[in-house]
Amino acid sequence: MNAPLPKVVTQAITRDNAASASLALAQRATPEAADLALRLARDTQGEVLFDTASRGRYATDASIYQIMPVGVFVPRSAEDVVGAMAIARDLKVPLLPRGGGSSQCGQTTGAALVIDTSKHLRSVLDLDLEAMTVEVEPGIVLDHLNAYLKPHGLWYPVDVSTSAQATLGGMAGNNSCGSRSIAYGNMVHNVAGVEAWLADGRLMNFGPVAGLGAAEREIAQFVHGLADAHRDEIESRWPRVMRRVGGYNLDIFHPRSERPYTEDGSVNLAHLLVGAEGTLAFTRSLRLKLSPLPRAKLLGVVNFASFHAAMDSAQHIVKLGPSAVELVDRTMIDLARDNPAFRPTIAAALLGKPAAILLVEFSGDDRSALLPRLRALVELMGDLGLPGSVVEMLDEAPQRALWEVRKAGLNIMMSLKGDGKPVSFIEDCAVPLVHLAEYTDALTEVFARHGSRGTWYAHASVGTLHVRPILDMRQAGPAGGAAKMRAIAEEAAALVRKFKGAYSGEHGDGLCRGEWIAWQFGPQLDQAFRAIKQRLDPENLMNPGKIIDPPKMDDASLFRYAPGYRTIPLQAVFDWSAWNVQNNPLTEATSAPGTGGDNTGGLAKAVEMCNNNGSCRKFDAGTMCPSYRVTRDEVHATRGRANTLRLALSGQLGPDALTGDAVNDALELCVGCKGCKRDCPTGVDMAKMKLEVLAQRRRRHGLSVRQRLIAHLPDYAALASRLPGLFNLRNRSPLLRRLGERWLGLSARRSLPQFRRDTFWRSAAALTLASRDELLVAAKPVLLFVDTFNGQLESENAVAAVRLLQAAGYTVHAAHGDRGQALCCGRTFLAAGMADEAKSRAGQLLAALLPLARRGIPIVGLEPSCLLTLRDEMLVMGLGDGAQAVAAQALMLEEFLAREAKAGRFRPALRPANRQILVHGHCHQKAFGTVSALLEVLRLIPGANPRLIESSCCGMAGSFGYEAAHHEVSMQMAELSLLPVVRAEPDALIVADGTSCRHQIADGASRQALHLARVLADHLVD
Repeated sequence: MNAPLPKVVTQAITRDNAASASLALAQRATPEAADLALRLARDTQGEVLFDTASRGRYATDASIYQIMPVGVFVPRSAEDVVGAMAIARDLKVPLLPRGGGSSQCGQTTGAALVIDTSKHLRSVLDLDLEAMTVEVEPGIVLDHLNAYLKPHGLWYPVDVSTSAQATLGGMAGNNSCGSRSIAYGNMVHNVAGVEAWLADGRLMNFGPVAGLGAAEREIAQFVHGLADAHRDEIESRWPRVMRRVGGYNLDIFHPRSERPYTEDGSVNLAHLLVGAEGTLAFTRSLRLKLSPLPRAKLLGVVNFASFHAAMDSAQHIVKLGPSAVELVDRTMIDLARDNPAFRPTIAAALLGKPAAILLVEFSGDDRSALLPRLRALVELMGDLGLPGSVVEMLDEAPQRALWEVRKAGLNIMMSLKGDGKPVSFIEDCAVPLVHLAEYTDALTEVFARHGSRGTWYAHASVGTLHVRPILDMRQAGPAGGAAKMRAIAEEAAALVRKFKGAYSGEHGDGLCRGEWIAWQFGPQLDQAFRAIKQRLDPENLMNPGKIIDPPKMDDASLFRYAPGYRTIPLQAVFDWSAWNVQNNPLTEATSAPGTGGDNTGGLAKAVEMCNNNGSCRKFDAGTMCPSYRVTRDEVHATRGRANTLRLALSGQLGPDALTGDAVNDALELCVGCKGCKRDCPTGVDMAKMKLEVLAQRRRRHGLSVRQRLIAHLPDYAALASRLPGLFNLRNRSPLLRRLGERWLGLSARRSLPQFRRDTFWRSAAALTLASRDELLVAAKPVLLFVDTFNGQLESENAVAAVRLLQAAGYTVHAAHGDRGQALCCGRTFLAAGMADEAKSRAGQLLAALLPLARRGIPIVGLEPSCLLTLRDEMLVMGLGDGAQAVAAQALMLEEFLAREAKAGRFRPALRPANRQILVHGHCHQKAFGTVSALLEVLRLIPGANPRLIESSCCGMAGSFGYEAAHHEVSMQMAELSLLPVVRAEPDALIVADGTSCRHQIADGASRQALHLARVLADHLVD
């Protein structure tokens, strides 16, 4: 087992507890750390996070490295940053500015005080439409800025693939580039000014040299002197490619890039800070140059039979003036097709089975002017011997969808299961286009010599292709990951030099390329870089160990998964064997499930699928991650939870950490939405991981009365339906509401579901339901799974479903037990950590459904969380092959009806719609991709034009929103988008299939939402 991380303190440090918490800190850590935490809590308004788990969550980024910070500080204002810098300077504690934490080279990991600007310092400070500039704080996310600019017809065009989570401060520190740099340049070409604090606390305004203040002018003169003194070295050693981000931008006075830093040849001192990785100053604000938002875009997808042909063609394609030329290779194509979220999109771009595709985009104000350029692409490919190789995409929607696949390239590639992963260390090399095919061929041979292969993607337009060989960094010795990493890097460097390229072309230097700065620029320029660092940060407090005096790239002590990395033995409750595999680095084929050597049964490897890319920090379409969207806390992002679990499973949080407070706190606001199951490019299924932890924790800590009460709802629901007045008394009594909150933790501000006498089961006799025997001989059979919620609490939905199906000629049988009892999938027990009880209930359900499932009879469900349990959790409960057979037949009502309608078997006579229909998709419907079927079925209503509400989780999430401790967060989730849309359209018909969703809409907007079954049944022609 790995050594536990150095413990600091296990409680959040605030002004109120600063003295006691710092005392505890002093007993476990250095006096400097204790004093630092005390003073930060006492003298600033920011959040002070010095507990072991928080530090562990900030110890990594999207690289292979892990370095424990001294502590984490989340400032609420610029004044907090000033205060924190002063305290750290006084204590000689290094500082590490951090944004989204998605750096791929280790720039945002270090033994320093990490200052996270992404939560609070994210405002637009000024927009100058005439000058086409905007001033922003460093923590603002690129997509959020562009959403703000869109109404003005402007955008910030450095469109990195991580635009949904990358902050502008991080992008400036990295000198980020993006897919369209051929048209717009790198970050450095689009920064007009930077206001930043030096380590000594002085606030400096870095901008055009002609307008600098006295202190800034002295810095400019110093750098200018260095540039003049080393002019010969700059001219002989500086790479002549646009994609060069290594070292400091010493060449601002003697530009060497293919694209000048400024359009008029002037010098801007702000460009010295761009790409400096937070080693020279701490950004207060950025003034950015904006561009007009293109009004039209056309996309040509060129399919190639060979990878070499794609690379060789790039140099010719760029002459057509595209705004982007992006590569996707065969491996990534296959991985995208394996991801249900990307499969239809990538399929539409392919002609046969290409070895690679190039996405060639043309953009501008006039669509008609772009069409000839797209035709020119088609003609060019014919001239190059590839007629009929271009898929033309003229509409915006398919273009946007395909760009999303490309943007997810790295994360799709990282979805490979097993200990071997594509490793980032030479993925950034840039070479002139004329040499691109030769370079990629040679590097492919390098990989083969070292028993690996690479997946290629990204920026063919500028000669920067991201490629990562598959290495197992846990293996030691000459055949281990670190040794191969070193050997491949040295051979790749020789190729870069041969082709006169840049070793660091986009993602920065950090820990994996820092040592290659001296190799690229030579000892004299390396000393010049050191002089710049010494001039601006003489005490080496700003992100030390980056650019200047970096460690060796293969220093195993800095690896997240170093040789000797171990996990604690664990008897997992659920079956995680699908992740317990190893892979072949040459073929990427994986071994059989259960053969990976994971002593947690595969749970640890499932957790380790998180590569820290930060997709869970996005706020755009999709569901993931609702709790992060309302808190903006790293701990409540899927990444933060995965890191916490990884630290616990590897023993770095101490013994029994998996069932301890740190893990429990990290999972507390996880609503089990399964958004990450679909939205996370590497498939991290935090909802299922939470169920595992709940089951493990229940074994150790037991259950509360509230947990038992909610879990056993299916057991007492029938009894409650006989005495509804008694069981519903709490809703009518303010006193009982208050007592319920005090004793059970159920929010007094919530109404609880109403029990009723007229349950579905009491109505069954009047519905003329078929027997099992009648179902077996029926021409159009349906086995209806009536869950507890629709059977006992909202029976009108199940009744409506029967009416609808029968009206369409189906024979309906409602599944029940051998004694006629209602059946349960076990969902409420799973949510309480009662895995054994859940398995028992699921087993009873399986016994009732399996004989009919094996006869091919569809199992149709109404409640998403219950029906989809048959396709998810029941498959990992150890219920045997029968669970697979049932899962194969299990369909949501909308899926079944959409399928039947396409086959011509579902043709009900429906009355026209008389009002707008708004649809809220249940999180599990989104996770399993059934929302499209829901919209498709609603369109069967004449005149209906259903519109999906773009929302994340409604916030109710089973019992989550009923709990007093979660009520506020629950409502915040709902208010992000769902409830405002519902209130804005008071005459619309609201469709929501989830019982919790309907309850949230009723509580939060005083509106009734209806199940699909009721909507269709209400539109039946009598």
